[in-house]
Amino acid sequence: MAQLCRPLWTVAAWESAFTEVYGGIAMAQVIAHVTMSLDGYMAGPDVGPEHPMGRGGERLHRWLFDDADEVDAAAARRQFALTGAVLLGRRTFDVGVGVWGDTPYPAPCFVLTHHPAPDRTERSGTFTFVTTGLADALDQATVAAGERAVTLMGADVVQQVLRAGLLDELHLQLAPVMLGGGRRLFEHLGTDHIELERLAVEESPHVTHLRFRVVK
Repeated sequence: MAQLCRPLWTVAAWESAFTEVYGGIAMAQVIAHVTMSLDGYMAGPDVGPEHPMGRGGERLHRWLFDDADEVDAAAARRQFALTGAVLLGRRTFDVGVGVWGDTPYPAPCFVLTHHPAPDRTERSGTFTFVTTGLADALDQATVAAGERAVTLMGADVVQQVLRAGLLDELHLQLAPVMLGGGRRLFEHLGTDHIELERLAVEESPHVTHLRFRVVK
């Protein structure tokens, strides 16, 4: 489960942030952006509509709501600036849509699912339900992202993209807490060796921001 809470960025602020941070440079990347506990969980136990982040999991995203810390605020701005489309799993959609009250980012969102559903248009974008597999869903998201990146949400989607060798960057927010159980990010990855190149490390009182490039 990727993060389910959404910072309050307007579409105009999102566009301005991209221009300011990246100058409109084409990204064309697939990025997993995940907050994780020190013991490897991206959600607590018993994820569901009553506990979208699992029991205790909301602790992971405390950094998103501390406006006093510029390191965290800058990291949130950067991710919103990067995101041109979102690829997420059906479970992430089911437990998150009520929390978001909109799309998780102001961008087209593609939901990988086995169950067809009509498009769902929200204030900041549209959820498109894709039943034709990961490759097709990722292709649609890449086209929609244009010059920006595809942001992945949901453990299963991230794991599928990693196994397929299609992930470009991994952006982790490592929270100083141990949840003791829940949904892990790094499992079901198969036996292939995955090498990472560290791009950046930034610290705040709430999380350590880590960015890696997946070596291919």
